[in-house]
Amino acid sequence: MKEALVIDDNRKTADALVEMVSLLGVIARPAYGSSPAMALLGEHTPSLILLDVNMPGVDGLEILAYIRREPRLMNVPVIVVTSDDQPETKKRVMNGGAVAMIIKPASLHQLENALVKAGVL
Repeated sequence: MKEALVIDDNRKTADALVEMVSLLGVIARPAYGSSPAMALLGEHTPSLILLDVNMPGVDGLEILAYIRREPRLMNVPVIVVTSDDQPETKKRVMNGGAVAMIIKPASLHQLENALVKAGVL
C-alpha cells in the first residue's frame, strides 16, 4: 500500500492533510516540522511526500533539495502545500523537483488531482 509523509510545522494543518490523504486511500503519517521530518526520512522511504515551505529552522526548500540529492529518496514524488503564493516561490518549488504545488488551505479535490499527477493514485 502507498504511504505518504506529511511535513508541516503546524499540527492542525499536518493532521488535516493526513486525514485527507487517508480518505484518498493512502496511508499517511505526520512529521511536525523539519527535525522530525529529517529523522523519519533518514530511516524511511515513503511513496509520497507532502511538504510545507515556510518552517522554522530548515525550510521546505532545503528539505526538497535534500530529497532530490538522496539516492534513496530522489524519485519519491513531492507535493508542496504552502500558504506562500508568490510566483518566485512556485518557480523555486517546481525547479527544485516538486511534482505539484497547492496553496493552503488545500481542498480534497486539489489534493486528489496532485496525487494523480504524482502517480500515486
